[in-house]
Amino acid sequence: MKKRVGAAVALAVVACSCVSAGLARAQYPEKTITYVIAFAPGGESDISARLQEPFFEKYGGERVAIQYRAGAGGAAAWAQLNRMPADGYTIVGTNIPHIILQPLQRNVGYETEDIDNVYWFHYTPNVLVVNAGSPYRSVDDLVAAAKKAPGTVTLSGSGTNGANHLAQQRFDALAGITTTYVPFRGTGAANTAILGGQVAGGWTYTTGAMQLGDKARALAVAMEERHPKLPDVPTFEELGYDLVGGAYRGIAVPESTPPNVKQAVSDLIGKINQDPEFIRKMEDNGFAMIDVGLTEMPEFMEQMRKRYEALAIQMGIKTR
Repeated sequence: MKKRVGAAVALAVVACSCVSAGLARAQYPEKTITYVIAFAPGGESDISARLQEPFFEKYGGERVAIQYRAGAGGAAAWAQLNRMPADGYTIVGTNIPHIILQPLQRNVGYETEDIDNVYWFHYTPNVLVVNAGSPYRSVDDLVAAAKKAPGTVTLSGSGTNGANHLAQQRFDALAGITTTYVPFRGTGAANTAILGGQVAGGWTYTTGAMQLGDKARALAVAMEERHPKLPDVPTFEELGYDLVGGAYRGIAVPESTPPNVKQAVSDLIGKINQDPEFIRKMEDNGFAMIDVGLTEMPEFMEQMRKRYEALAIQMGIKTR
């Protein structure tokens, strides 16, 4: 009899725990969520957060307050992440390749494994573009020119050791060519260099290619399938190059956040990411959707780490 009573009590405790966890998820959120952006206003991270903003209220019943903690290419905010409130009401935007490459280069106050990502929701794919008046009508034309005169084909991009630079390095290796990468401070400046003829072409993002419009010619996009807003632009895979990637964006919470709260945050972002209107707005702005929640997170991060650490070695980025 005592054994039965003990078993019943144990089952009741487990049941109560499960109910509590379920309620925690069902009741989240109950107040405004602080959404920290690790960059200055106006960039792709800010744009995507602003597009998400009304859908937090639609699916969570609460608003978000967007804050900016720019500095050190995002590292200023990410180094503070695990000192922020761990209750699900402070979420921080994260980026790949930034959170993988930054700790490899120097001490930035955090390690990649310190960033507890709960969802990756989109990426801005890399695109190889040239001025509309360029003699390069295709990727084959550009590759042929680069093989004929190694190093003479100059390509702009946003920053050093970022997604554009990594795409240039990887494509050079895949195509067996040598191009010269010319970094600029931001996508806007890099695109201006293309339009002004300062470079032969450039690496930009789908967002940048759409902004350039008919003033530039997109030669290929680093996606598995063509972007719906750039239907005439082939993927690199179509052309025989295994190149997929860009700047990935997601959301992280402090590592001490309870597991059920992490799941609640992940579930909320997942609902937003499945909304047809939200998807349309994102794609209209040049973003490409992905869905990586908590379950898929370990495998996804391992794949990303291997990919970008290999590129870091190829590029001679100093590892600590």
